[in-house]
Amino acid sequence: MTTHPRPRIPSFLPGSLVAAIDRTRRHALASGALQPIETEQETIDDGGVRFVVRRVSSLALKRIEGERRAAQAAAGKPVNPFLPHEPDLFVAGVSPTHFALLNKFYVIDRHLLIVTRVFADQETLLDAADFAALVACMAELPSLGFYNGGVVAGASQPHRHLQLVPLPLAAQGPAIPIESALDPVHRAAGVARLPTLPFRHAFAWRDATAVPASEPKRTCDPVAEAARCVPLYRALLAAIGVGVIDRDGRLFQSAPYSLLVAREWMLAVPRTREHFGATSINALGFAGSLFVRDAGELAALRKAGPMAALREVSGG
Repeated sequence: MTTHPRPRIPSFLPGSLVAAIDRTRRHALASGALQPIETEQETIDDGGVRFVVRRVSSLALKRIEGERRAAQAAAGKPVNPFLPHEPDLFVAGVSPTHFALLNKFYVIDRHLLIVTRVFADQETLLDAADFAALVACMAELPSLGFYNGGVVAGASQPHRHLQLVPLPLAAQGPAIPIESALDPVHRAAGVARLPTLPFRHAFAWRDATAVPASEPKRTCDPVAEAARCVPLYRALLAAIGVGVIDRDGRLFQSAPYSLLVAREWMLAVPRTREHFGATSINALGFAGSLFVRDAGELAALRKAGPMAALREVSGG
């Protein structure tokens, strides 16, 4: 029987991704391909978590780009920004199935998009190749992976892409703010609901030997790690009531959801709506990082409390 060598993952040289990100960032800023969105940062304490809230001071460029795409779509020319991708935003090939781009309109510096090389629908289930690509990138720098499972969960593009943001998300406290609520939890195996989180969710520790998010890169086997992540991910989805729909051999989610992947744990949240009031909430909201467009949205969030906002968009 003929055996085939296992694909090399990551495709980039281990230890080289941060330099590639910074090199691409400098070039893309100089060319105008990368458009930072300036914010003012505040915090709101709620439920034992110090939420980081970034108030966006200018979304004009993103709005113009969105209007351009909407006009093309209305004219019968739907736009997929990943096929082809903008060359100046390309960071690295990650695997035979995925590559990494800088997020064009970014609020958090070094924000990566991990994109499938060929089109896959954002509402199909993640698979081992997705997790292998994500894990390979997360091993390079302290970071948090996340996925917006559908438009209601905050996905802006139908082409499947995971996302990664460097840590820490906050200047003080845990690298991931929501981790303040994880401290009392015994590191038991399996899927659980945490009494410290008042919104619908399912939580699981990934691996007792996992390196904390605050520590630098580690040597890992992304393929082996992905093989452990997939069944845990599927168990989390089942626990929040997200089923599987088979459409001609492609597995779709039955409902929208948000997913966080940290080095030590995973969290899945069902989504019943995208917005709390006028504020759009994506998966990062459940990590303790929220974005508002103006002082009015900030005031509404502060009055209700971030935990109430997360509870509302997750259906209770």
